[in-house]
Amino acid sequence: MSNFTKSLIGVALQCALASANAQSLDYEFFKARVEPIFLQKRPGHTRCVVCHAERSNNAFRLEKLPAGGSWTEEQSRRNYEMASRLVVPGKPDSSLLLLQPLAPEAGGNPFHSGGRQFETKNDPQWKILAEWVAGRAAKAGRAY
Repeated sequence: MSNFTKSLIGVALQCALASANAQSLDYEFFKARVEPIFLQKRPGHTRCVVCHAERSNNAFRLEKLPAGGSWTEEQSRRNYEMASRLVVPGKPDSSLLLLQPLAPEAGGNPFHSGGRQFETKNDPQWKILAEWVAGRAAKAGRAY
């Protein structure tokens, strides 16, 4: 087998895995339970959307919030696609979306310029993110 053929097979496998990963994440759960977290003000912190929308210069970039205060369906889909790239479906403890805002003492990454949104993995909002990544909502018949 040539190196070119091996490369093509590798690319095809990566595409298949990416497609399978995206399918294992529940969009409706994301829209109903995860996306609102990005809009909530947490004590001592600003809302995620403030730093991760227009001014964002990193991998986590949310859509600009319209004047009405909620995202359109199209914007929510784009937020979902963006957030899906920052997780490893089925593995919350390996997902950047969950590790960046988590305190290092709780297993998070040591640097997040927005501070520690979550001090522990017991934070109810961190648990919602973890449920989405773990695929529990879809497995439980979308009980939300």
